[in-house]
Amino acid sequence: MARKNGNTKNSYIMPAGLLIFMVIISVSLYLFMLRGEEQVMVPDVQGIDIIYAMEKLQEKELWPRIQLRQTQSPQDKGFVLEQKPKAGTFVKAGRQVDLVVSHGALRLRIENYIGRKIEDVQKELLPAADASGNFSLTIKEPIIHEFSSEAAGTILRQKPEAATEIFRPTSMEFVVSRGHEIDQITVPQLTGLTLTDALELLGKTGILFNFSLQETNINEHGEIVASQEPLAGADISTDTAVNMVLNKPLNLTEDEVFEIFTYNIVKNPYPLPLKLEAEIPSAGRKLLYSADFSGGRITIPYRLPVNSVLILSMMNREIYRETAGH
Repeated sequence: MARKNGNTKNSYIMPAGLLIFMVIISVSLYLFMLRGEEQVMVPDVQGIDIIYAMEKLQEKELWPRIQLRQTQSPQDKGFVLEQKPKAGTFVKAGRQVDLVVSHGALRLRIENYIGRKIEDVQKELLPAADASGNFSLTIKEPIIHEFSSEAAGTILRQKPEAATEIFRPTSMEFVVSRGHEIDQITVPQLTGLTLTDALELLGKTGILFNFSLQETNINEHGEIVASQEPLAGADISTDTAVNMVLNKPLNLTEDEVFEIFTYNIVKNPYPLPLKLEAEIPSAGRKLLYSADFSGGRITIPYRLPVNSVLILSMMNREIYRETAGH
């Protein structure tokens, strides 16, 4: 008689083939996971050509992510400037490595500035940097001046020459005209003009001038040029001033002031745009006088409401202000 086992449940025996299959799957999965965590050392690719750098990274199963940047040297183009992670760092295989690669130098082609006014070029060449902030074109100081047949302030020569390509911060060297060595101008008729008309004519001709005031007789008009010296028609040099006597106004109110604005401006080698404006309360700005001025003493009569602000500027940059009547 056969013996019975005390366990009433039947036992299950796994077939040998299925067991072998599961072992193979487990080992493969383990090896796959082990490979995914494989550590590799980041090679040093900084300073080498990007093509060679990519080959070195691929040998380590690393993949480049490239960012381009302009540099100051054209010889840098195509070379790796920076890398992250740094060389020698251990990372997982398959990771990206950030590379900064030179896109070459920023190029600027020099324009032809000869024949242009130096003040215009100065405004144009206010330091203009590229996106990285390290490239600019400026004007070398002091500027060289010489007498010539060209109008004062005209650029005669430049260095670097026009069409030159530059790759780094550069200072432009200019030779600028002083104008004729002995320049003559004919004095216009100023006597009899109103203050407004006289200032407009003086501004257009660029003649130097001085104003003084005198009391107005009952049979005369106020704010009129009563006399001038030299007389109209005289030929004078450009550095000679015309002296004028101006009648004071007859109908000045208590809320107005009539005075002469006086200021000494440092001498320049050539004339620069000058203007005197008045900031009038509740009325805005009013232009009183404008001209190209090389420096020295200016005397400009004005009639304005009390507390108006006089603003003197050269090349659109304020150099002085004062309050009328103070």
